[in-house]
Amino acid sequence: MFLSIQDNENDAVILLYNSDRMCYIVRKKYEGKRKMNRGQAKGAKLRERLIGDKAFYAEVVAVVVPIIIQNTVSNVVSLLDNVMVGRVGTLQMSAVAIVNQLLFVFNLCIFGGLAGAGIFATQYAGAEDDRGVRDCFRIKWMIALAMFVCALGVFLGFPKKLIGMYLAEGTAGADAAATLTYSLDYLYVMLWGLLPFAVSQVYASTLREVGETRLPMFASVVAILINLVFNYFLIFGKCGFPKLGVTGAAIATVLSRYVETTIIIVYTHAKSSRFPFILGAYRKLCVPMPLLKNVFVRGMPLLVNEFLWSLGMAVLLQCYSVRGLDVVAASNIASTVSNLFKVVFLSMGNAVAIMVGQALGADDVERAKNCTWRLMVLAVGSNLIMGTMLALLAPVIPEIYNTEPHVRAIATKLLYVVAVFMPAYSFSHCCYFTLRSGGRTMITFFFDSVFTWGVNVSVAWVLAYKTNMDIVPLYFCVQALEMIKVFIGFILVKKGVWIHNIVTPVAKEEKAELSA
Repeated sequence: MFLSIQDNENDAVILLYNSDRMCYIVRKKYEGKRKMNRGQAKGAKLRERLIGDKAFYAEVVAVVVPIIIQNTVSNVVSLLDNVMVGRVGTLQMSAVAIVNQLLFVFNLCIFGGLAGAGIFATQYAGAEDDRGVRDCFRIKWMIALAMFVCALGVFLGFPKKLIGMYLAEGTAGADAAATLTYSLDYLYVMLWGLLPFAVSQVYASTLREVGETRLPMFASVVAILINLVFNYFLIFGKCGFPKLGVTGAAIATVLSRYVETTIIIVYTHAKSSRFPFILGAYRKLCVPMPLLKNVFVRGMPLLVNEFLWSLGMAVLLQCYSVRGLDVVAASNIASTVSNLFKVVFLSMGNAVAIMVGQALGADDVERAKNCTWRLMVLAVGSNLIMGTMLALLAPVIPEIYNTEPHVRAIATKLLYVVAVFMPAYSFSHCCYFTLRSGGRTMITFFFDSVFTWGVNVSVAWVLAYKTNMDIVPLYFCVQALEMIKVFIGFILVKKGVWIHNIVTPVAKEEKAELSA
């Protein structure tokens, strides 16, 4: 049998000589089209997974932009503060950097301590359960006060030992003594700001979890501007104020924290109709035992994680400080400058926590998956741009510091290293918040702090104490380890180990307890 078939799509002629052959060719052609259609469907699904629509990006903008503005203003002012203190002297700048690194541990412990309750609060907000959010708010108060008391005891009990860890053995005696004195002056004033900081985080974190990011942004911007103005007045003794140097910088920071806390508290209670969780929040302090138990179980790994991670960062700086106080000053410059360029991916982490957490709380798994991958793509893409900008400006920004040329040169080289790894930082940061949003806190503990101590700190210690490697290649080697974390994070997120609704089981436990 002879048969001619015209294929209009491929512009080809098929000759068929018998029925068996015709069946074979027609079937083969059909399967080819089906494979092509499957491939197109997979491509469309991948695009949908990685690229959102206008509504999605509008939601991202609403959540992220206020946080970016807040963080940007905060880091710009931190940069200006740093420059002002640097103009007083390199030793003073090193002293402030050491104390701020120690206080960073407290700050991260507050974030970690509140994060456990925050995971539940975010999912309660997604389920529109105001009572659940209110109970989480009360738990945060308990945690914040406990953390404040512990921190006060540590900083008042061992200030010289803590600061002395950063003074390298080779440092001149006079320089070490002066740095210790400046550090103690700065620390004792900064301790007055621990309580308002903790309280502001209790309110601000809960507000973000229910979707309100503008109020924390406004309060923070006002406080930051006050900090900037009074830094100028009190560090240099302008407009009739005394010239207090590093002590003046501490006073300005503490004052700004009280202002920020006051704004957030007053506005939240004045607009209680917008924030129903605050209604009756102080009528009683008791919370359902099942929720308290679950927050403790899931929150304790986060608290320990943030403590160990922040302590790991402090130990890394201590390892770098083995190369001298000049390295401490250069590292401080590089950290302050790079934080200004990291605001995008740090804010994207908050977006992941809020948007993915609320989707999981609403039992919308598909939306949670889409949010995760779309935000990761957005974070990595935006930080390719931010990393490029940092690399271009790295030789310029350190020049505004009134310090030795070789300190500025080291800072510039460290900034180049940070710029290279900016996309990697952003990806692993989003992975961390994705894992955390589903309550997988033990996994986040291993992913974050165990990796930091087992890999980063271990490598840094060996290179700092067992080799004569210069600070720049040493720093590069430590930062390059982030690529291992990126690989691990990708596998964990792709496997979906984070997909978990944690508030529905708790609600069932509470109902069972009430009916018993």
